[in-house]
Amino acid sequence: MGAVMSVEPEYAWPRPPAGGYTAEDLDRIPDLPPHTELIDGSLVFVSPQTAFHMRAMRLLEHRLLQVAPPELDIVREMTVTLGKRDRTEPDVMVVRAEALTGPRQTGYRPEDVVLAVEVVSDDSEARDRETKPRKYAASGIPHFWRVEAGEDGWSPVVYVFELEPATRTYAVTGIHHDRLKTDVPFPVDIDLTAVARRV
Repeated sequence: MGAVMSVEPEYAWPRPPAGGYTAEDLDRIPDLPPHTELIDGSLVFVSPQTAFHMRAMRLLEHRLLQVAPPELDIVREMTVTLGKRDRTEPDVMVVRAEALTGPRQTGYRPEDVVLAVEVVSDDSEARDRETKPRKYAASGIPHFWRVEAGEDGWSPVVYVFELEPATRTYAVTGIHHDRLKTDVPFPVDIDLTAVARRV
């Protein structure tokens, strides 16, 4: 008697409509992988994160929560709808606390976001360095941080940007290696070397 082979059903990839998806579609498409983003009407799937990525996000979220004023909140892995065909998911965001609408909320509007933070991964390098900052600036998000791994793979380098409102583009205001110290959007002093340790 031959062995019975188990055949798993093939995954049915979503088929985009003419003109691409819209921001509202992201909540309605069934069985999307976690942390799927929408950029220019196309679905963007996220690769498994690295230990550096996880620890950098955890460090920033933890430290920002400690010092953020009460009118602001720190969220991670939630989306911001930048336009009809753009709904991205910054790794960490500082948002206005009053923008929380309830427990089933899945995202924010650009005007709710004070700071967007992206931790660069190999698969997201072009998006995190070019596409997403350009879209965040055009949407009026006043502050943006880009976090990259240093030469040793652990030491973060944080590039701090501030919106130039007349041109709706970001200007770099600092590059931080071992310590991130800035007064905007509120006073922050973070030991970046802690990313290699349990914090």
